[in-house]
Amino acid sequence: MAALTEIQALLSTLSRGEKAQVLQWVVQDLGDGHPGIDSRPGVCGGEPCVVRTRIPVWLLEQARRLGSTEPELLESYPSLRAEDLVNAWAYVRGHPAEIDAQILENESA
Repeated sequence: MAALTEIQALLSTLSRGEKAQVLQWVVQDLGDGHPGIDSRPGVCGGEPCVVRTRIPVWLLEQARRLGSTEPELLESYPSLRAEDLVNAWAYVRGHPAEIDAQILENESA
């Protein structure tokens, strides 16, 4: 969080043009990233998870395939928000083979 505070302070010193350049760099760095979904090697084996949580996207998708509704998922995982599920479903649509492989791998574990 200290880095974000530092960035916020620095942004206030930049001109509009400089802020636009920073924004272009950030967008370029994100590439085909999915908002609200993060993959880090030290978290859940690097599987894509909902940010702020350790809930893998494949787990949510498998629950949905087995008949869980969004309200049930939100009740089962109190740290989840509705927008987290929207982000997870978008990730699933963009990476179906990856999610299928993760579900299959974790079912056999």
